[in-house]
Amino acid sequence: MEQQKLPNVTISLILGIISFIACCCSSGIGGVLFSGIALFLANKDKKTLEANPDNVYENAGQLKTSRIIAIIGLILGAISLIISIVYIISLGGIDAYMEKQRETFEQLGM
Repeated sequence: MEQQKLPNVTISLILGIISFIACCCSSGIGGVLFSGIALFLANKDKKTLEANPDNVYENAGQLKTSRIIAIIGLILGAISLIISIVYIISLGGIDAYMEKQRETFEQLGM
């Protein structure tokens, strides 16, 4: 019997890995977004796997890995987002935050 592949495991693994990078680059919003999509796709494949226990899937081992990576990315993204929100609030709002960013870019010569 030919082994099938779960359709979303690879993309959820890739999105989970991208979410780690996005946590650092986008104040956590990208990390939450990418890892949320990755977790949704991994859970969709998990339901497919549980609905068809007789089928043998070639990439079933990667499913657990992609779910773990997506969960870790979601946690890191949420922490990064919370830290960014607290930082913006501590500066006095979004206007003060944007002013601080402008000053920083001017000091860097950008």
